[in-house]
Amino acid sequence: MKEVGNIIAKQKYEERVPVCYRRPNRFDPQVLIEQWIRAKYEREEFCHAERQSYLSGTMEGFLMKRGKEDSRYQLRKFVLNENSDTLKYHVRENREPKGVLKLSELNVCFAPAKIGHMNSMQLTFMKDGTTRHIYVYHEDPEVISNWYTAIRCAQLHLLQVAFPSIPQSDLALRLAKDFPREGWLWKTGPKPTDAHRRRWFTLDNRKLMYHDEPLDAYPKGEIFVGHESNGYCIKVSNTGNGCKDARFPFHLVTPERTFCLAATTHDDRAGWLAVIQQTIKRPLTPQDSAIEAVLVRKRTTSNSISIFSGR
Repeated sequence: MKEVGNIIAKQKYEERVPVCYRRPNRFDPQVLIEQWIRAKYEREEFCHAERQSYLSGTMEGFLMKRGKEDSRYQLRKFVLNENSDTLKYHVRENREPKGVLKLSELNVCFAPAKIGHMNSMQLTFMKDGTTRHIYVYHEDPEVISNWYTAIRCAQLHLLQVAFPSIPQSDLALRLAKDFPREGWLWKTGPKPTDAHRRRWFTLDNRKLMYHDEPLDAYPKGEIFVGHESNGYCIKVSNTGNGCKDARFPFHLVTPERTFCLAATTHDDRAGWLAVIQQTIKRPLTPQDSAIEAVLVRKRTTSNSISIFSGR
């Protein structure tokens, strides 16, 4: 009887869960788990479609945003508009937007551990050929959860317009995702004599980015992780590398360069090897190829400037 009762309750309280709504598991951030429970039983959002404001394709409100050049958070007005495929933010409410993000190319994830606030998100997108990160939070967990869901719902609607013949359930797999892995690694330059530098690495789909600090607005560098058929592979080295902290080295081999990386522990290296190897074996999509073209063009331009300037 108890099992039957649970099934009936689930049917009632999850009757109208949108495809774009992220159903959490026990490993997800606490804010996501808590708001899922409150949305079901306290607000009964999935029993009454009119309570799902995040489905409207528009949203406005204020979020605390971290500065690009410093660590201070300032109140900024954000405006989401599905019809124009934009998420804008304003320094002053009645002025032109300070930034315009393209919704269809935006990744959003919760980031409480990095930002140090339970109700926080990271927005990641391409700007002028490089990746940009924006960090935001709100004191009300329901507000930040609604922003997260509104972005995903708008993205799904845009995908439905672009690919009308593909089922919603398949399109939902293309929505914003958490980063497969983040953390500190040691990295050397291209020369054998280059010293090890500690960098914060983030794998975002096929972009392996490294930063001086976890909350940097821009990565220090970006490595495209392509398919194994194009020469991408991982090689593990168990020999010493002259740095006592970089005890567990491995090499990421790309057509242009071999990147020498190292973890501090065996388990950390194993985790990185697993996610990178999985990425290398995954077939390329047209979107992946477009990102590769941007990063290659950027790297070629950067190398040309370095040679011309004698650096």
